[in-house]
Amino acid sequence: MMRVGARGQGGRVAVVQVLLWLIVLVVAVAVAWAGITYRHFTHTPLTVTRAGQTVEIAKGTGFNGIVGQLHADGVTRAPRVLWQVLAWRLRVVSKLHAGEYALVPGMLPVTLLQNMAAGRVLHRRVTLVDGWTFTQVRQALERAPKLAHALRGLPDDAVMARLGVKELAPEGEFMPDTYDYVLGMSDLDVLRRAHAAMQAFLATQWAQRDPSIPLQQPYQALILASLVEKETAVPSELPRVAGVFERRLKIGMRLDTDPSVIYGMGGAYAGTLHKADLETDTPYNTYMRNGLPPTPIALPSRAAIRAVLHPASGNALYFVAKGDGTHQFSATLAEQNAAVKKYILDKTHNR
Repeated sequence: MMRVGARGQGGRVAVVQVLLWLIVLVVAVAVAWAGITYRHFTHTPLTVTRAGQTVEIAKGTGFNGIVGQLHADGVTRAPRVLWQVLAWRLRVVSKLHAGEYALVPGMLPVTLLQNMAAGRVLHRRVTLVDGWTFTQVRQALERAPKLAHALRGLPDDAVMARLGVKELAPEGEFMPDTYDYVLGMSDLDVLRRAHAAMQAFLATQWAQRDPSIPLQQPYQALILASLVEKETAVPSELPRVAGVFERRLKIGMRLDTDPSVIYGMGGAYAGTLHKADLETDTPYNTYMRNGLPPTPIALPSRAAIRAVLHPASGNALYFVAKGDGTHQFSATLAEQNAAVKKYILDKTHNR
């Protein structure tokens, strides 16, 4: 009896040992499989199906919500647990930032999580162009992708009120430049930066102005710079055009500038300026009114502002387009009439 009991006990021990070995084997296989799966996950690029693809993470979204967004966008099919393990190993589980993130072909999960942890959100750009009107500025902001529209539907004076400068007309008040923005920013944010840039630049340049210019305040410089901006696209001509206008202002001669007349016509301008238009009075008709128009007519560039504050010397009081983008400058009306005949009348007659 004793020998049989010993044999039974030994059999049970052997069975337990086999079970333990099976458990160890199963665990080892599971660990190995998990390792292979995790390695496959970390070395498999995210699903990027189109150029410019992004993922947006809303403010307040937790880790599980972020992974859920990646699944919803089709960026990954990997189980959430794999993302959790990776985030834990990177120590970023609670450090991921909201925002819009760029996805590029070949991007790995680790890169995306590192970008989110560092807040490397996608920066977009919108450009305000020299010579644009405020209407064109608003249209560009309206078209800018992922830029919130805080000003949509507001009249221009309400826009300026939102900027805290309701006493100013918006025309010419914003620095033409390229501005970065990120998801969550609005058109108001861009305009606020552009207005501050213009004010800072104008103040600095005004302090360094040629003391002989016939301008009494920075706003007059802004107005005149907008006229100069619209008259020529040739940078070297900006100070010469400014010089013509400022000599005219000094002697009380009207500016006779077509762009200002066109601006005053508003929607009535159809692409051609007629004699009747020059004889129709508006606050911007510089053929009929002395001095500067009441506001700028467009965004003046930095170069145009510098030009009116440091105009070229000389005696020219006139200029006419030569048809190649440049202008012929003249000191007398006789010279101007001859230039008009040469570059406009004769060319028109010979067509």
